[in-house]
Amino acid sequence: MAAAMAWLRRGACGPARRCRSYSGGGAYPSVSLACPLPGVPKAVFAAAEGRERFETRVTVLENGLRVASQNKFGQFCTVGILVNSGSRHEAKYLSGISHFLEKLAFSSTAQFGSKDEILLTLEKHGGICDCQASRDTIMYAVSADARGLDTVVNLLADVTLQPRLSDEEIEMTRMAIKFELEDLNMRPDPEPLLTEMIHAAAFRDNTVGLNRFCPVENTDKIDRGVLHSYLSSYYTPDRMVLAGVGIEHEHLVECARKYLLGVEPVWGSGQGRAVDRSVAQYTGGIIKVEKDMSDVSLGPTPIPELTHIMIGLESCSFLEDDFIPFAVLNMMMGGGGSFSAGGPGKGMFTRLYLNVLNRHHWMYNATSYHHSYEDTGLLCIHASADPKQVREMVEIITREFILMAGAVGEVELERAKTQLKSMLMMNLESRPVIFEDVGRQVLATNTRKLPHELCALISQVKPADIKRVVTKMLHKKPAVAALGDLTDLPTYEHIQAALSSKDGRLPRLYRLFR
Repeated sequence: MAAAMAWLRRGACGPARRCRSYSGGGAYPSVSLACPLPGVPKAVFAAAEGRERFETRVTVLENGLRVASQNKFGQFCTVGILVNSGSRHEAKYLSGISHFLEKLAFSSTAQFGSKDEILLTLEKHGGICDCQASRDTIMYAVSADARGLDTVVNLLADVTLQPRLSDEEIEMTRMAIKFELEDLNMRPDPEPLLTEMIHAAAFRDNTVGLNRFCPVENTDKIDRGVLHSYLSSYYTPDRMVLAGVGIEHEHLVECARKYLLGVEPVWGSGQGRAVDRSVAQYTGGIIKVEKDMSDVSLGPTPIPELTHIMIGLESCSFLEDDFIPFAVLNMMMGGGGSFSAGGPGKGMFTRLYLNVLNRHHWMYNATSYHHSYEDTGLLCIHASADPKQVREMVEIITREFILMAGAVGEVELERAKTQLKSMLMMNLESRPVIFEDVGRQVLATNTRKLPHELCALISQVKPADIKRVVTKMLHKKPAVAALGDLTDLPTYEHIQAALSSKDGRLPRLYRLFR
C-alpha cells in the first residue's frame, strides 16, 4: 500500500509531487494517467464479434422467399414482409387496388377473427403494427418484444397470405377511402396532391405515373374477386422479403420455414395474370387543376390564397451510379417554407433558401424533392406564391434549374455532402428505418449497401459529377403540375423554352393593353 501511494505521489512516472488537500484536511495526490496503475487489472472493453455483426444476412428459401436480418442491440425487434407490388403494377387491373390492400391490412384472417384480436395478440408482446403502400412496394411491419418472434412471423404470414376480406371489411374500407379522398382535396397542404400530379405528368398513363390513390369511381367496383385476382399474380414468395432487425438470423429463418414455406394462400395456388414488368417511360407534360384556394384554411389566422407549381425533370433509378450525385444535388438545393426558426440542420444555407426565399419575400415555399425508383427517378421543385406572381415564380424556379449546371462551390458541396451523411446516419439510428432500408434494398438488389459504404460514395462526389448529371437531366422535357388560380401561368411551351435557354428566363410577352 505504501509503495502504491509513493507511486501515485510521484505522478506515475515522474518525481514526487506536492499533494493538494481535501476539504476535510486529508491530502490527495496529483495523478497522471499516462501509465497504467500498478496492481489494477487491465480493462476489457466490449467489442462486436467480428465484422459479420454489422452485415445484413440474406437467406433464400426453396420457394424463392428472401429472409434478411440485421443485428441491433435491444429488447425489441421490427419484423415485416415487403412485397414487390404497388400502384405501378395496376395497369391490367382497376386502379386503386393497392390503396384498398393498405387499408385492409391487419384485418380478420384465417386464424384471427378480427382486427381487435390481432391487436390484443400483439399487446401481449408490447407490439404495434402498420402497413404502407407506395408506388412499387407494399410493406407489412410489426414492432414487438424479440421474445415473441414466433408469434409475430405467424401473424405476418396469416395477414399476408390468409386475409378473409369480408364484405363488411371491404365496405368499411370503401368509406375510409372516400373520406381520405375528400380530405386530400380539402387539406391546406397540397404536397401529396401535387406529388400525384407531377408523377402523372412525367410518366403519363404508365408505371409510376399511375394513380396511387383509388379514384372515386373505382371504390364501388373493387371487391374480393378483384383483390384475389391481383393477389394471385403479385403476392408470390419470389416477390417477397421477410426482413427483421434486432433478432438472430437463424431464428428468423426457422420461423420463415415454419410459417411461410409450403403455405397455400387463401386465393389458391393457381397462376394469375402475367406480372406487369413494364419499364417506366418518361413522357413529360403538364397537368393543371384550376381550384379556388381562397378558403382552404379559414379561421383567426387564415392561410392566404396561393398557387402551387411543381416542375420536375427525369433523374435516374436508385440502382444507377448517378443516384448518389442526384441525392447530393437535392440536398444542395434544399429549401422549405418561408417561415423557419433556423437552427442546425434546417438547410438555411441551401440554394433555395439563399437564392429564392431570402431574396423574394412574397414566395411562401420553395422545396426540392427527389423521387427514385428501380428504373427511373424524378427531381422536382415545389413553389408557392400569390396567384398574381405565378409567372415570376415560375421564372425563378426555371433559373434555379439552369444554375444547377453552373459552378458548384466547394463549400456548398461539402456542406451538402456532410448534411446528407448526417441525415442518413441519424435516420439509421431508428430500428424501423433500418428495417425498411434492409427490406427495400434486398427486395430490389438481393443485397444491402451498408451506411459506411454509402457515406464513402457520398464523399467521392465532385463538382464535375453534379454538372454532368444536371446537363443530362436538362436535355429532357419538363413535367409540370399546377394547382390553384392559374390565370397567369406561363404555357408549357414557354416553360420548356426557359429550361432550354442559357439563363432560364421565360420568353418575353408583349401586350398592347395591360
